[in-house]
Amino acid sequence: MVEKSNSSEDTIVIKKYANRRLYNTATSSYVTLDTLCAMVKNGQDFVVQDAKSGTDITRSVLTQIIFEEESKGQNLLPISFLRQLIGFYGDSLETMVPGYLESTMSAFAQNQDQIRQHLSENMGGANPFRQIEEMGRQNMAMFQQAMGMFTPFAGNAGNNAPPPSQPAAPEPMAENNRGDSVGGGGGAGSEELDLLRRQLAQMQQQLDNLSNKS
Repeated sequence: MVEKSNSSEDTIVIKKYANRRLYNTATSSYVTLDTLCAMVKNGQDFVVQDAKSGTDITRSVLTQIIFEEESKGQNLLPISFLRQLIGFYGDSLETMVPGYLESTMSAFAQNQDQIRQHLSENMGGANPFRQIEEMGRQNMAMFQQAMGMFTPFAGNAGNNAPPPSQPAAPEPMAENNRGDSVGGGGGAGSEELDLLRRQLAQMQQQLDNLSNKS
């Protein structure tokens, strides 16, 4: 299991030079993207800095590692997921996506030993990841539905195809004291935020249920 160190003293500094060469300051040697990929898998924490400006460019280097792995045929990112992720750039709720993805992957990583055991016990039988795949589709559908509440008047809101598996319908929105719907009331933002929180709580509950069944 890959574990990230919480101590900044254990964080290795990688310098990237203008010629794109990477230098490991801990070992005083040049390394490659494959080396950094292996370090991630081994749980070694590192940051990548521009050798000239000192700017943290860890995100772009990690993204480059993912690109290299995908180009080798290690296809972990489905095309549909990539399209949806690209669609979130520039969206009014794009700041919510990193937290959602991080919490989902963290839960998956924490339960990976149980998932591997479940996989070994079910070899030759039904696909042990079918439940995980179904839950992923439901979580994405719930997330899209939650985002739709914040953009109910978008011109293209009705043009998207329905998700493969629809989750249970959310609770009806409460009406304000004048009998108007949530979309027209002055407290719409607060009520929609409460509903979104309930949707995210349902996602977390599904992840907890998966952990108990594994």
